[in-house]
Amino acid sequence: MAEMIFRFISGEEVMRTNDIANILSYLCWKDIMRARVSKKWREAAKQSIVPPTIFHIDSVRSYNAMRVMSTALPNMEQLSISNLGHENMYSIGKDPDEEMAQRTANLPSHDINIISSFRKLRVMHMCNALLNGSFPVLFNFQLLEKLSVQFCNYLTFDLDMLKGLPSLRELDCFGNPRLTGDLSSLRVLKGTLESVIIRCRDICGNLMDLADFPHMEELDLRCSSVTGDIRHISEHDFPALESLALPRTVCGGTYYLCQCISELPSLMHTIHLLLQHIPTLFEKDRLPRAFGWSLSKQSPDWYARDCRNGNPTPMPPFRLQLIQAGKRRGWSWCTFYGDHLCEINWLDPEPSRESSDYETYVEDLQRIEQHISFYRGFHEPPTEMEYRRLCDGLKQRQRD
Repeated sequence: MAEMIFRFISGEEVMRTNDIANILSYLCWKDIMRARVSKKWREAAKQSIVPPTIFHIDSVRSYNAMRVMSTALPNMEQLSISNLGHENMYSIGKDPDEEMAQRTANLPSHDINIISSFRKLRVMHMCNALLNGSFPVLFNFQLLEKLSVQFCNYLTFDLDMLKGLPSLRELDCFGNPRLTGDLSSLRVLKGTLESVIIRCRDICGNLMDLADFPHMEELDLRCSSVTGDIRHISEHDFPALESLALPRTVCGGTYYLCQCISELPSLMHTIHLLLQHIPTLFEKDRLPRAFGWSLSKQSPDWYARDCRNGNPTPMPPFRLQLIQAGKRRGWSWCTFYGDHLCEINWLDPEPSRESSDYETYVEDLQRIEQHISFYRGFHEPPTEMEYRRLCDGLKQRQRD
């Protein structure tokens, strides 16, 4: 491709620099670098928009290439930053981890601030990069649309720093122990954000801080310390949302620990309403186990398994699961492994016998009801006294 273009423009002395820049914009960055055969072509390369291919900085050699490109191709749009390889690191930032700084004091360092030359960056990935401290330059790109920061253990940054990225549409932060901030800091990006994935424990705030974001399609806050209650989500909140995953610190989040048995009906009703509105809102593999919800050991309703006389008895049904029989949805309490269920609490009405789904519904229901025996008649966990009485009855039947 490059060779054909070069032959076509053999009369380059009569071409304008802008024309050459437009032609170079059809080439990959390697070909553009090779095409810098004269002063005019070098100037054209500086003006050209590099096609959307990611340049990876993952070695000293690629870092040195990036140094050259920072002046030769300043219009690079996509950049990936990771480790530089054995016994090399990036320069120390502000407020570094002192222990790591001492351990790496004698290693060759390379200035990361050079990337500030790429003023037209639109995509930036950072993964396993040895960046120790705070680097404001990494969060000051007016055109950046996608930012991914993963497993940068010593990079210090705060959500408030993202105000330097006014065009940001997608944010993905995972496994960054020195990321801090409040979710409300993202409100400066209300008009642009479409996807937010933050799985970092020191992020706080309330889920509803983002409820009025008009373009938010994906929200994943698992492993964060964000709080809130899914029951507060109304039909007008998160108008564009297609995917949702919440931490256990949110009432109704993944692996949420219920504080009392009585709060479950309203939580399940909310999940049902959300699924009716957006059937694909939650990951499919999370639904059958009801997001891993269970009754907290600190709950006044919790009690231990009956282990009297050393005879095995069913565990108390302190876990939750969603039930799907045909198109009818319900939920029930169950034991840890799901081998014993309480009665089903239905969220949908029973389908009519004339419906096309009725036969499937009956088949699924018969399969499910095979696990409703020990706790038959209970729509919620029995009290401790009732549970002990059930266990005594089972032991008596076993002796008989």
